[in-house]
Amino acid sequence: MVIIIIDLVLLTLLCLTAFAIMLVRHLFAVVALTGAFSLLSAGLLVTLDAVDVAFTEAAVGAGISTVLMLGTLALTKRREATKPKLSPIGLMIIFLTGATLIYATPDMPKFGAADSPGLMHIVPDYIEGSKNDIAVPNIVTAILASYRGYDTLGEVAVIFTAGMGVIILLGRRREDEYGYSEDNAAFPLHPEGSDNTTGKDKS
Repeated sequence: MVIIIIDLVLLTLLCLTAFAIMLVRHLFAVVALTGAFSLLSAGLLVTLDAVDVAFTEAAVGAGISTVLMLGTLALTKRREATKPKLSPIGLMIIFLTGATLIYATPDMPKFGAADSPGLMHIVPDYIEGSKNDIAVPNIVTAILASYRGYDTLGEVAVIFTAGMGVIILLGRRREDEYGYSEDNAAFPLHPEGSDNTTGKDKS
């Protein structure tokens, strides 16, 4: 009963955070709310006994993504320039999608049911064979590292490529208006044509 109450509280906070993200126009607040959404999602995954997925969500969603968005925000404006527009077609698509999901939800198997289709196909082979085939005590680790090894390798390649792209974009040398390279030192000492004490242009 306590777990159900915690799940309901987390789901309510997730919905409120999602609506706040849609309504807020200050980009810094949006980044903060996005990080909070990731943390709430991680907490919900912990209550569902998916600790490995929760760890990934907390590290990537609330950690790295928030840092990258804050770094991007430092180079852009803090408020959204475009005005929100009400789209009747978009609202109709949202309502139709929501109605379809609500209609299909009762046909889904119960949470944790052993006779659900997803658990009757290949999962028993994973559970029975992971200990003998791979000799890894953690089934999740065995699945990610061996049975789904190529999939995991592809995910790692995507993350590595994205990280290299960010490093390349941030590592470019940018010359400021005085011809000073930001990669060589932290601050220019005395740019040409500026006062030594105030740094203002004498002209």
